[in-house]
This record gives sequence, C-alpha cells and structure tokens, in this order.
Amino acid sequence: MCEANAYIYKNGKEELYLESVDIMVPEEGQIYLKNLFGEQKVFVGRIKEISLLKHKIVLENK
Repeated sequence: MCEANAYIYKNGKEELYLESVDIMVPEEGQIYLKNLFGEQKVFVGRIKEISLLKHKIVLENK
C-alpha cells in the first residue's frame, strides 16, 4: 500500500491530521485530501514536506 499519514506542522511539532491518505490535490492555496475510508478534508495552507519512504505528508498553515 502507498498511502501516507498527513500531519500539520504547528509550534515546532507535527500533529496528525488525516490517516491513510490516498488522494491529495492542491488547488489555489488549499489542499484536498481523501483517505482509504472515504473521509475527506480540505486544508488551507501549503505542503511543507512529503516523505515517500516514511509515508508521511507534512502540511503547514500559510
């Protein structure tokens, strides 16, 4: 499986935002995320880092 967990970077720490992310679509300052279980979220901010080996996405507020 190639899904990753999404985290929000806040105050020098990473907080879990959404597990098992399968789809991620950046659009005009927002990032649409959908996981394997059908849960959907829209994050307002940017992608700070993606680690494919660690299956980790780090998001950051604008």
